Amino acid sequence: MKAKLNQYTPEIEPHMQSHLAAIVEAVYQKYGYDFRQYSEAHIKRRIMNRMAMSGLEDISQMPSKILNDEEFAFKLLQDLSITVTEMFRDPGFYRSLRENVIPILRTYPFIKIWHAGCSTGEEAYSMAIILQEEGLYDRTAIYATDFNQRALNRAKEGIFSNKLMKEYTANYQLSGGKESFSDYYTSNYDHVIMNQSLKKNIVWANHNLVTDSVFAEVHLILCRNVLIYFERELQNKTQKLFYDSLINGGILCLGAKEGLRFTDLYEKYIELDKKQRIFKKKY
Repeated sequence: MKAKLNQYTPEIEPHMQSHLAAIVEAVYQKYGYDFRQYSEAHIKRRIMNRMAMSGLEDISQMPSKILNDEEFAFKLLQDLSITVTEMFRDPGFYRSLRENVIPILRTYPFIKIWHAGCSTGEEAYSMAIILQEEGLYDRTAIYATDFNQRALNRAKEGIFSNKLMKEYTANYQLSGGKESFSDYYTSNYDHVIMNQSLKKNIVWANHNLVTDSVFAEVHLILCRNVLIYFERELQNKTQKLFYDSLINGGILCLGAKEGLRFTDLYEKYIELDKKQRIFKKKY
């Protein structure tokens, strides 16, 4: 892990940096997951939380624990994964998607969409709902990827807590939803199951933005609120990956705290929506 910090993170003490570096190096060497260019603040927060939950007294114990206790290491990997998501998160973004991106997608005979870092799948299902309402889903393939296989398995099941449906319904309505949100799932006691019609064109796949190469030639990429956890060098590397994966004229959607302005690729995109961070790759 580099001493240079992500622009979004506060200073971390040098002695703590060395411990964090030893931990992420142990994870990489033993299990092949590379967190060495993730934000140190994110790494520290998740590691300290796992320490407290595990009863470890000293952070220096963690590398050995990771190397010799696979169950502990698996829990830490889940901690380090970015799994914050919800249906129609940031409704203003989805409203802009309907207004500014859907008309462009209509011009293609077949549409390929990449949800990078899809976590447990809520936003991929949100996209499927929009495409269904706009009459485009039957000619679309959604590739939803993440390196966290446990999250992917949950996404594929499409089973979510009933307690979340009130919030998700409000998000859906604010995003410009055209139907009743309850039509898209079946209630089953304390859970809901997303309709099979939404699952049919979603391909769930394991892909690591840190270590894997170009995913596919796609018309639309969504990777929202993931890059903020990366250091600058890894952000640039990932942005290049997205650029190479998009067709000319393809659309890139980032999170509210992310952008292209300070990257080498900024001049190669047209800004479709400055506030919602939606960009179109130039021809």
